[in-house]
Amino acid sequence: MESFYLILVVILFLLAASDLIVGVSNDAVNFLNAAIGSRVAPFRTIVIVASLGILVGAVFSSGMMEVARKGIFNPEQFYFSEIMIIFMAVMVTDVILLDAYNTAGLPTSTTVSIVFELLGAAVGMASIKLISADGGMTIGQFINSSKALAIISGILLSVGVAFSVGAIIQYVTRIAFSFNYMKRIKYLGSIWGGIAFTAMTYFMLIKGAKGASFMTDETKDWITANSGMIMLFSWIGWTVLLQLLNWVTRFNILKLIVLVGTFALAMAFAGNDLVNFIGVPIAGFNSYEMFIANPGADPGGFLMSGLAGKVPTPTLFLVIAGIIMVLTLFVSSKARSVVRTSLDLGRQEEGDERFRSTWISKVLVRSSINISSNVKKILPSGLVRTVNKQFELKPDKSLENKKDKPEFDLIRASVILTVSSILIAFGTSLKLPLSTTYVTFMVAMGASLADKAWDRESAVYRISGVFAVVGGWFLTAISAFTVAFVMTYIFYYGDIPGMIIMLAVVAYVVYRTHALHKSKVLAEKVEEDELDTLSDENIVEKSMKGIIKNLKIIVENYGRTVDGLEKEDLKDLKKAKKELDKITARTKYLKDHIGLIVEKLREEVAADTAYYFVQVLDYMREMLHSISFVVSPALEHIDNNHKPLLPEQINELRRVHAGLSEMILLVAESLKKEDFSKQDDLQEMQRKFLDTLGHLNKTMIKRIKNAEVGTKNSMLYFNILNETKNIALQVVNLYKSQRDFVNYQNGPR
Repeated sequence: MESFYLILVVILFLLAASDLIVGVSNDAVNFLNAAIGSRVAPFRTIVIVASLGILVGAVFSSGMMEVARKGIFNPEQFYFSEIMIIFMAVMVTDVILLDAYNTAGLPTSTTVSIVFELLGAAVGMASIKLISADGGMTIGQFINSSKALAIISGILLSVGVAFSVGAIIQYVTRIAFSFNYMKRIKYLGSIWGGIAFTAMTYFMLIKGAKGASFMTDETKDWITANSGMIMLFSWIGWTVLLQLLNWVTRFNILKLIVLVGTFALAMAFAGNDLVNFIGVPIAGFNSYEMFIANPGADPGGFLMSGLAGKVPTPTLFLVIAGIIMVLTLFVSSKARSVVRTSLDLGRQEEGDERFRSTWISKVLVRSSINISSNVKKILPSGLVRTVNKQFELKPDKSLENKKDKPEFDLIRASVILTVSSILIAFGTSLKLPLSTTYVTFMVAMGASLADKAWDRESAVYRISGVFAVVGGWFLTAISAFTVAFVMTYIFYYGDIPGMIIMLAVVAYVVYRTHALHKSKVLAEKVEEDELDTLSDENIVEKSMKGIIKNLKIIVENYGRTVDGLEKEDLKDLKKAKKELDKITARTKYLKDHIGLIVEKLREEVAADTAYYFVQVLDYMREMLHSISFVVSPALEHIDNNHKPLLPEQINELRRVHAGLSEMILLVAESLKKEDFSKQDDLQEMQRKFLDTLGHLNKTMIKRIKNAEVGTKNSMLYFNILNETKNIALQVVNLYKSQRDFVNYQNGPR
């Protein structure tokens, strides 16, 4: 029996290694966001600095491990066999949950997930014990409700506090420095640097020392007793040192603040969040040690009272965990995807908005505008002008290459790091596992709001994005509790077969999400490469090839739709829809980045060429939308098992497909040869084709009158004919716009 539980402990540590990988991929946004967003240094340098912080912070996290052992439930109420099931349920749930969020590129909270997983698994096991008990027991005996409520309250409170403090500090700092901060940094830089470094010193030394496994109690007591003196001398020392360095070397103080802040925040992350990944396996290891220390003990009768006391955490485990986290930072592509989401929501300028506006974001923006207008009426006009002047953003001509342009400046980056570090360290000192994701994300969003990054062009989309992320956090809590609860039941009643099956499910899920994320990254890279390789010399050739490819896809998928309707082939229709979705997304990407394309064109033809190129993209998108509106209703019709189209309707659609193919292939051939002499022939083909569609509509009306077809059939058929008509109209418009685009671009050089 001992060997079985030893295997479980090994599995827990293997799951911990996997959890570290998926967890760090998610939480990398917490300490990389500011440095990457401000482009303070090359990516590799930023990761190296963060890695050093992780290694140092890992050995400072020992005190936080108690959360996994006794922070959520009362271990003395559970037997050894029961507590091992709880730990297994927690780790399996955590790996699945975090990996799903990473694949979607959304930052979630590893702290919230582990807290609610522990709560869900403990409640699950407690409910099993209550069902089998004769009575006299309550759920409150098993759950450390006061501690659990304190942790949950601290996490929720941190959201509002982090956003508010981040906004206030950023607003004050921006007024002090303005966007043209290089002039004022000579005088105020050392003071701000002294404040920032003192704050970081405070939490790294004073707060972090409380959890260090290698410091003696005497050293910790001395640091705590002399914290005020340390703070005072730290501020004086840093301020004087930074001012002297600035006078002598003229180095950028803000860059040093951001890099040190990245180190500090990575250290805080490791010190605070390492419990989320290895706390449960270490608690399982401690449980196993206690069990084997009592030879002959029954796993189902050995109470885990020992976990309620103080149990030391082996430093070796912390170091190994830190090394795994560091390696993950260097190789994880999912980490960069999660960072991208945070940067998109906080960048200073408008651009591609990932999220759509919602009614609540519209109401909030409209209310904010009204409140701001009323406040400005009350305040002195001179004060309003002075403050507004500090927020005037002048374009930096040295950063015209948008690909290398920072999402925000070093002032905001330093605020995000300083405020986040202080708040997280304060939570750590209180043994509250504050979510570093909540804190850093909300500080970053608050700073973005105060920095006027959310202007009227982007505010509704950014606010919707924040609500989507925050909503995902609440979904994390519900999902973590529910899945862990269910896993506990599966492991308890399914025993060894249940565990084996669920471990196989975890392996499959991780493999599949890795494959999905890899294909997503490759698709994004193709889009970026396609844009980067465009130039004034090859834009005609590349656009022509892209259009011809899309036209052929439209023809092919129209034919696949007709075949799918005839054979009721759901699988083939799904493939057609998936392919069209990819092509439509790629065309949208080009349209959204038209500004970058215009920059690559010759100045003397850029205006006219860009105009016709945009028209070509618009007509292409309309055609793709139309074919999508042909495929999607057909797919839905078959998926809902409605009656198939009549044989004569299928034959009519085949004639329509043949006529449409003839038109589109003529356009494709003309574009390929850059021969636009067949416009009259094309328009005559279009006229006859539209007449055919009109005749088919009349035929369909007769069928309806004769009650030959039902409502679903009629709706589908009319929809296909209508969208086909749109394709026929747009393909001629595309032909004309491509002609004008080629003529202007190939004009005199």
